[in-house]
Amino acid sequence: MASYSPTSRRIHPESLKVDAAAHPGWSTGAEHTPAVGDQVFCTEGMGEVVRVLGRTQNGSRLLELRLADGRREAFFAAASNVLIAPASPAAL
Repeated sequence: MASYSPTSRRIHPESLKVDAAAHPGWSTGAEHTPAVGDQVFCTEGMGEVVRVLGRTQNGSRLLELRLADGRREAFFAAASNVLIAPASPAAL
């Protein structure tokens, strides 16, 4: 039987969830599906939606995101775990 020891390299589940309270006024991707080009906040920071794909297990859309700072290649996230920037007043 394998034994697993505690390690500092372990990923904690709470680090994989976006904190909506940290960005008041932003909606979640579960409330409003983002479109290509929308600015979003994910666990890695600010990013842009590159593609909107099929549905995830929880019913939200699968998004391909590119980070604004360009520090990694595009990656995938569930829309339910991103926050969408509020519309600018000029767009209203």
